[in-house]
Amino acid sequence: MNLQDYFNDELEDHGEVLAKTRAALGPSFQEMLKCWITAIEGGHKILFFGNGGSAADAQHLAAELVIRFIEDRRPIAAIALNTDTSALTAGANDLGFDEVFARQVDALGQPGDVAVGISTSGTSPNIVKALEMARKNGLVTNAFTGRDGGKMPSLADVSLIVPAQSTRRIQEMHITLGHMLCGALEKSLKLV
Repeated sequence: MNLQDYFNDELEDHGEVLAKTRAALGPSFQEMLKCWITAIEGGHKILFFGNGGSAADAQHLAAELVIRFIEDRRPIAAIALNTDTSALTAGANDLGFDEVFARQVDALGQPGDVAVGISTSGTSPNIVKALEMARKNGLVTNAFTGRDGGKMPSLADVSLIVPAQSTRRIQEMHITLGHMLCGALEKSLKLV
């Protein structure tokens, strides 16, 4: 393997996905931002959840909102449901792994909150079930996904479907879009 070729090819592929994302997702990005603004201005919270790398993204974005993104400001109410190991392991043991996020959404979510499911395939059963529960309980539902969107777009009020097939490229765009949403939310709420 030629490392310089690999380096260049990876960045070129990333750039192509970035260009496709820019062309495809502007309106959906604005719609999702409006969901977040409405929730926070209304005294509600944002619930993130995902598996694996998407769990890391959920945790990352919740921390950006609760602590800060651009600069010091008041906290924004957000939580990553995949960070509570006791709830995850009890839920998986007692109810099955497919129910771990739905159970938390049922317990913690309130009408007006935003439930943000993150799955590169859009088919993760526990993400799908959590969005179903969120919709049943009157939460606003958002999806970060890729490929053809899987099952999540039919359960989400707004979806960001990254136009790519590769998990790594989808994840790169998810964290980029998530960062952009955090920054835009801070600015829209006049916190920075």
